[in-house]
Amino acid sequence: MSEGIQWLAGLENWMSSVVFARGASARELALRLGAAPDGATEPITDAQAWALDMEEYRPDGDGDGVVRVGEHGGWSFALEYGDSTGGDRLAEVSCGGVEAIRYVPIQEHPPATVHYARDGVELCAFGLAEENQRFGTEPDLLLSDLIAGQVLGADGTTLLAPRGLGGEDFRDTYRRTLGVVERRFGLSLPPRCLQEGRLPAYAVRGTPDMRIDGGGTR
Repeated sequence: MSEGIQWLAGLENWMSSVVFARGASARELALRLGAAPDGATEPITDAQAWALDMEEYRPDGDGDGVVRVGEHGGWSFALEYGDSTGGDRLAEVSCGGVEAIRYVPIQEHPPATVHYARDGVELCAFGLAEENQRFGTEPDLLLSDLIAGQVLGADGTTLLAPRGLGGEDFRDTYRRTLGVVERRFGLSLPPRCLQEGRLPAYAVRGTPDMRIDGGGTR
């Protein structure tokens, strides 16, 4: 797998999402997502994060959310677990001239989504394989990139690689769009950060039990 972000298209049953931020440290990103300043755990693995005692859903309120954070290639990143806060706080994450991108790796349908915010405003968002339906205060911000990347036709509304019924596999479609985002913003997230990397974790929502044991199981 490459160390861009196109490899994210192949993930299944992963964390809630990944949030990238340029202009804020990994710790600051965690704080903007709702973490307590002194809330970092020792660096832990993906398996240990999943082994934390989290309630994803509660009938009377929010579930528990946790992030692991790090930095790579000029961007900070937060790997989200459980009922995390990236979807609610992306504009807040981007305050003060920061750029923020959130990728939600839902498989096939409903589609994975990309959201981009800068300086306190969510500028554009779209579903992968639904790039002809764009949202935000500047929905066409990436239009020329999507056309140049052979995701959309020159009219900005025609999808060039429809899924299913003889179209290409959705993962290939996703990789094409993730490649556009990767190139536009210079994004990179090494697979090792998920697979074996140890990163500090923070609680960002609810009351997860953040006690860590040595083996990643409780």
